[in-house]
Formats: sequence, C-alpha cells, structure tokens
Amino acid sequence: MTWYKSLGLTESIFIIIFVLLYLLFVWRNIRIANRLRAGFKWVFIKLVLRSLYFGCFILALLGPSFGQISQEIKSVGKDIMICVDLSQSMNATDIPPSRLEKVKFELKNLVSAFNSDRVGIVIFSSEAFMQCPLTYDQGALNLFIETMNTGLVPHSGTDFGPPLEMALSKISSEEESANTPKSKVIILISDGEDFGEKTNEALSQIVENNIKLFTVGVGTADGGKIPMGRSYKRDKQGRPVVTKLEATALKKLASKTGGRYFEVNDQRNDIPKLINNISQIEGELRDSRRVDVSANKFYYFLALGLLLMAIDLLTSIRTIKI
Repeated sequence: MTWYKSLGLTESIFIIIFVLLYLLFVWRNIRIANRLRAGFKWVFIKLVLRSLYFGCFILALLGPSFGQISQEIKSVGKDIMICVDLSQSMNATDIPPSRLEKVKFELKNLVSAFNSDRVGIVIFSSEAFMQCPLTYDQGALNLFIETMNTGLVPHSGTDFGPPLEMALSKISSEEESANTPKSKVIILISDGEDFGEKTNEALSQIVENNIKLFTVGVGTADGGKIPMGRSYKRDKQGRPVVTKLEATALKKLASKTGGRYFEVNDQRNDIPKLINNISQIEGELRDSRRVDVSANKFYYFLALGLLLMAIDLLTSIRTIKI
C-alpha cells in the first residue's frame, strides 16, 4: 500500500485534539461514576467505536493506494509558430500604450494557454528572423517576448512572405507534413500593411502542406501616429504619418488556408477566440507508453468511517450505569 501524502501537521492537530477531548470526556465520566459508585466500563465501548471511525477519516485523508492497474499514457501536442510584425508601424499608439506592447501582453497569454505544446517565434518586417525555435520552455518564450522591439529588424517595409516561409520550414518536414498536418499551426500577427511580393508563393506552400494559418490584425480603422523620439514619424511633406489597420490581406490569407482572422484593438480582443480555435485542432501523438499505477482508494475508508459514525449516532449506550 502506498499513500498520497504522509501524516502532516493538519492530521496531527486533529489527532491531538481528538485524544485530548476524549481523555477529558473519559476522565469526567469516571469521576462521576466513582462519586455515584456506579459502573463506567461502557464508556470504553464508545471510545473504541469513535476511535475506529476517527482513524478511518484520518486514513482517508492520507489517500491510501493499493491494487495496480495498467494505464496508457499519451503525450499529445501541437507545433505552433507565431510570426510577429516588428515594423515601425507596430509602435503606433492607437492601441495604448502601443500596438506592440499590446501584442506582447497577449502573446504571454497565448503561450500560457498552450503550455503542453511546442511554440516558436519568428519576427519580421521586410526580412524574417528566428527569435525563438520551437520549445516547451515557457520561461524562454516569455523572455524573448519581453525583449521584442522594432529595433530588432530592418525598417524597410513589411513582407509576409519571408516569415511564412521560415515558419513553414521550421514546423514541417517531408516525413511529418504528410502524416500529421493537423498538428501544425502558423499565427501571423501584423497591422496588415504588406508591401512584399513573396506572400502568394509562401501561401501556396502552406496550402499544399494543409497547414492552417491564423491571422491577427492589430490596430484601428482610424489609425495612429508613430512615435519617433519626442515627436512623430513624418512624411516628405512634414505631416505626421498615420498608420491604419489593413485587414483585407490578413483575412484573405486566413481564408485560403482554412484558418480564421482575428482582431485586437482598443475595443476588441479576439485572442481568447484564437486560443479556443487552436485548442480544437487535433494534436499530434508524440509518445505513448503503458505504466502500472495504483488507484487511490480513500473512499473505502471514508465509507467505513461514515458507517461507524452512523452506528454511533443511532445507538444509545449509558456510559454510567447506576
């Protein structure tokens, strides 16, 4: 027999209280019986009965396990690559404190929701860079998320092609893509301003590999200014540049792969919906093995204790007989 927990402070306190109170009860009855010159042996019948069911309750608390059964343990998970736009437009303040800061906050929630899955991060603007390879290490993922800033990538526009190609290459291989396509997911997070020419080519490869692409648009329709030092980014005429969410391209990318488009702005947050949609995707069986486990049989002792308690409550014995 094994135990779920050992005798601890809580159980010890219960035992001490029971012993002290019952010793007081027995002493009181014996003293009264001696004064009345009556028998008091029946007090010990109640003592034995109550000690038995009290002991059963203590054993139930400790969680006794016995009798082994064979159980199959499966390790199931997904590979999720997150592509995050770090172009300068992500510094826009139409979502306080900024689009990027909001994304970083929601990314931590996303990573936490898939703690049993491998998650990787690609950052991009016109070029793509591997920020964090696929990993189960949430601490490392959160560290990489926290250090994200637009200074990590070149400032020459936005191209969805390179990050999608890199994400696809990292989560699929010739052997895996044919056997377990359901467990591969790509998430593209951007404000939607795509100025690249490689996007359609990358999208075709994703469709061929039957991988779902979920897109997240960050920003508002009214747009916001892009901070540059103490001022804002300006165009050639000296006017402040206003960047707006361009959702059309992101919606098309998602629909062509069977994925969905989600949005994050100052009034809407679809990240919980995104988490729910990805959770419904069937995970890949990574490992399966059978182990012998013992079952917690606390309910036997609990049932016996309740039965003895019922007998105690339903039977009346004179502890002092005159």
